[in-house]
Amino acid sequence: MNNLPNIRPFRPDDLDEIKRITVAAFAPVSIDRNIEQQFGELNQKDWTWCKSRQIDADCQANPAGVLVAETGGNVVGYVTCRIDRETLVGWIPNLAVQVTLHRQGVGKILLEAALEYFRTEGMKHARIETLQQNPIGQFLYPNLGFQEIGRQIYYMMAL
Repeated sequence: MNNLPNIRPFRPDDLDEIKRITVAAFAPVSIDRNIEQQFGELNQKDWTWCKSRQIDADCQANPAGVLVAETGGNVVGYVTCRIDRETLVGWIPNLAVQVTLHRQGVGKILLEAALEYFRTEGMKHARIETLQQNPIGQFLYPNLGFQEIGRQIYYMMAL
């Protein structure tokens, strides 16, 4: 990427754009989409609604921990951060970059900013998760120093 993005704090007027970026970026790697493909929409709510609701929750829970990547005045990515002051673990529930900018360093810059945010907040560890079907995450996270600690299998059934 020629112009590195500026990382700045989230503003409420960013919400619609980060949701748009989320839906595009998570389409091939979303547990919500996997569920919909197998079971259909959940109570007439499609996977994009479910995933977008997670972004709403992140922004409400810790707006100071939502960092936005911006290039030329346009939002091109974001990362959400949550902090646990009891365990001193910072958690990254969501990270997304505009699809046209994948593999150009924007995600790395966002993760580095998130890690610095955690350090500033006194966190001692950082946590992030990804699905097996996400090759970008499986490459990027270990390259930044994250260590795999376990794998989880998701199950669901109709009632």
